[in-house]
Amino acid sequence: MTDSEILKDRLILAVDDEKDVLEIIREELSDYPGVRVDTATSFEKGREYLVSFTYDLVILDIMGVQGFDLLRIADSQKMPVVMLTAHALNPEALKESIERGARAFLPKEKLGSLVPFLEDVLKLSYQSVWRKALDQIAVVFDNKFGSAWRKSEQEFWDDFDKKLTMEEAVIIK
Repeated sequence: MTDSEILKDRLILAVDDEKDVLEIIREELSDYPGVRVDTATSFEKGREYLVSFTYDLVILDIMGVQGFDLLRIADSQKMPVVMLTAHALNPEALKESIERGARAFLPKEKLGSLVPFLEDVLKLSYQSVWRKALDQIAVVFDNKFGSAWRKSEQEFWDDFDKKLTMEEAVIIK
């Protein structure tokens, strides 16, 4: 499966209180045949979509739309979720995203690389996509919080690292 086929004919939900972010997401995905992007700017509308449709991928802002509450709903329906944030770009939100079942975490400053990121989320196993995402997030967090940002939750990060190394990189077909 080529990368250009991975997003083909996918149903994606994006929930963010910033309309310009939703427009960027829609624009980034517009070149892919058959991709439908539903968008919502509130928790209520996002919840309505989540209970009405089965999405191939859900992109949730953490702040402004109760993203963690929407994550709980999407995760209970086995929909893969990417958490997207600018204001909650911190180790606590990353940890909570993992604990609540998110498939990946993307800083809004990386929206320019949204398409390859989403392709990875859809084609790689849970461990593989988190390993790759954490490599990128670590650089941002190291710059923002210093290299010891995992220290306060060292046991969690050690356990999560072990979980990620239990499997070789896997591409889902």
